Amino acid sequence: MKEKFYQNGLRFECTACGNCCTNSSGYVELNEVEAVKIADYLSLTEDEFVNQFLEAKEDNRWHLNSLTNGDCVFLTDNRCTIYPVRPLQCRTFPFWSENVKSAYRWKLTTQECPGINQGRLYSREEIEKILKEEE
Repeated sequence: MKEKFYQNGLRFECTACGNCCTNSSGYVELNEVEAVKIADYLSLTEDEFVNQFLEAKEDNRWHLNSLTNGDCVFLTDNRCTIYPVRPLQCRTFPFWSENVKSAYRWKLTTQECPGINQGRLYSREEIEKILKEEE
């Protein structure tokens, strides 16, 4: 097996800075199961949730609406108001394939996220399990 730069693991601890939820060029994609969970969590019907919080993008994919400043619609005071049911994209950050494909990319991500290289050590196995969820 090819050795990865994260062979000995990577540290990450969320600092609740909100940076990963405030990106005018990004978006949060979600699937139908995630949409249903969030709707239930918010005590909304699926139709109400879709009409209030989702927009269709290319390839008929659904994305959460963003505020005019680019923030996620569910970010309030740097806290996620749907944290227990947040989409996979949110749950797996910063361990996205584009962030862990090289030490260089991981270092670039540290510029956006102060929790990278801090706190808990995630093993190579844990990181690769997270990456498989992304597929």
